[in-house]
Amino acid sequence: MHSVWVTIYGVVAVSFMMAMYALEHRHRRFILAFAAGCLLSSAYGFFSSAWPFGVVEAIWAFVALRRYRAVLATS
Repeated sequence: MHSVWVTIYGVVAVSFMMAMYALEHRHRRFILAFAAGCLLSSAYGFFSSAWPFGVVEAIWAFVALRRYRAVLATS
């Protein structure tokens, strides 16, 4: 039963991440939300024992946070 909940969490986390990525052009807060989605997806990677996925998603969260800071600096 535990793996079912991890799978459901993963579907929600990755879906949220992708939705925020698709909305990034609308407002800078979606870039921040995308970073949060990457962190949620990273946690899913570690929960599901897919640590390479967890590491890559954590890196994407860092990249998104840097992009958010860059957008803030230009506005």
